[in-house]
Amino acid sequence: MSGASNFDVELAEGRVLQERDRGLARIAHQLGGEGADDCIACGEPIPAKRRQAMPSAQRCAGCQEKAERRGRQYARG
Repeated sequence: MSGASNFDVELAEGRVLQERDRGLARIAHQLGGEGADDCIACGEPIPAKRRQAMPSAQRCAGCQEKAERRGRQYARG
């Protein structure tokens, strides 16, 4: 029986989510560079210092780190 493994499905889902997040960030930048008040990943407020340092931020620092680690992991895969 042929089919996608759980890893393959997770890899594809991760890539779709990354692309969606890039699109959201691109749209926010085009609309004036404003990011989100709340993290798109966990829903918690993005601290003011992060929003000041990265006005187009869509994720809190912790979720951004996780997303970048997943991206590197998938890129190596």
